[in-house]
Amino acid sequence: MPDPIAIVKGKDSLLMDADGNNYIDAISSWWVNLHGHAHPYIAEKIYAQALELEQVIFAGFTHEPAVTLAERLLSILPGNLAKVFFSDNGSTSTEVALKMSIQYWWNQGQHNRKKILAFRNAYHGDTFGAMSVSDRGVFTLAFHEHLFEVVFIDTPTSENLAHSCEMIAQQGKDIAAFIYEPLVQGAGGMCMYAAEHLDTLLPAAREQGIICIADEVMTGFGRTGKLFASEYMHHTPDIICLSKGITGGFMPLGVTACAAFIYEAFVQDDQLKTFFHGHSFTANPLACAAANASLDLLLTEKCTQQRIWLGQETNEMAIKMERLAQETQKIASVRRLGTILAFDINQGQTGYLNAVSQAVTKEALQAGLYIRPLGNTVYIMPPYCLKDAEFCRISQFLENIVNK
Repeated sequence: MPDPIAIVKGKDSLLMDADGNNYIDAISSWWVNLHGHAHPYIAEKIYAQALELEQVIFAGFTHEPAVTLAERLLSILPGNLAKVFFSDNGSTSTEVALKMSIQYWWNQGQHNRKKILAFRNAYHGDTFGAMSVSDRGVFTLAFHEHLFEVVFIDTPTSENLAHSCEMIAQQGKDIAAFIYEPLVQGAGGMCMYAAEHLDTLLPAAREQGIICIADEVMTGFGRTGKLFASEYMHHTPDIICLSKGITGGFMPLGVTACAAFIYEAFVQDDQLKTFFHGHSFTANPLACAAANASLDLLLTEKCTQQRIWLGQETNEMAIKMERLAQETQKIASVRRLGTILAFDINQGQTGYLNAVSQAVTKEALQAGLYIRPLGNTVYIMPPYCLKDAEFCRISQFLENIVNK
């Protein structure tokens, strides 16, 4: 493995190393950066908050940045979500959702409802609950005997949809929740599936009383073209998990938003039915200030126009890559949703361990780009501030991969 590169500065879409080299951050530093590195507006809001209150226990106390953020999120999230639970990253936001769902049934005396329904090829994080509902693959191999029981179904297609609905009907009374990445399975290889298929599965799950959890850690805040991927469906989730882009890439923060009926199952005189979950940095004021500042930027007309432009450019690139795929046979399965573009290189084994990833990353760095494939899956997910000339450089590099 090559030595890590020492990054000393970031500005807009660029990362700068200790030797003075610049790299276009084409993957938003693992999908977290929305508005560009070191954005002055977010930095100023964090600084102002740090002078007032940097941290306080979020048990028996509250504070304005958290209250404001919760209210703003609930006003823009799809569905009828009523309450927000803060944590500190994407894995813990899904962990909270799973615990919340299982205890919801436990609080009502239905202790048999403890299985989770999930998609194969999924990725929901690296904590044990999140690993359990993720695909049994390279990320979880060493821990398989420690993971809890999950009912796995295939990512929906027109061919397997009826079978999945039948399985849900058969096992539904033992299933507490259904967790899914809406429309795009990120770490699983940017696999994309149709909104109408998920719109068939969700009511099938809800008919059995199953709590529906949308893991929007990656897809949230505009990545798929809409603010949240769940907006593509008529049927909305009971719980939404958020992280990554929520603070614009400045601070770690996790959010689990839930419907009122779930919250109400915990508000009882019986203290044993309390949701005993918390983090030292729950609703950290600096992180909440960063998230509020990021929302300020995200909801402006300027950012909306930038996202629309980026989506249009990404679509044009996808059309170009599809043509190259047909002409050369070197790549396959070109796919695009919103500002996300991905394709597979037809070289070696499929999956995360394909060595082509390291080769492409090395070549990209030499070209002044940061692209980090998921095995043989090459993808881009740039920040919304990307400039036209920078997009052209990314596009040219991807074409060169195919044509060399």
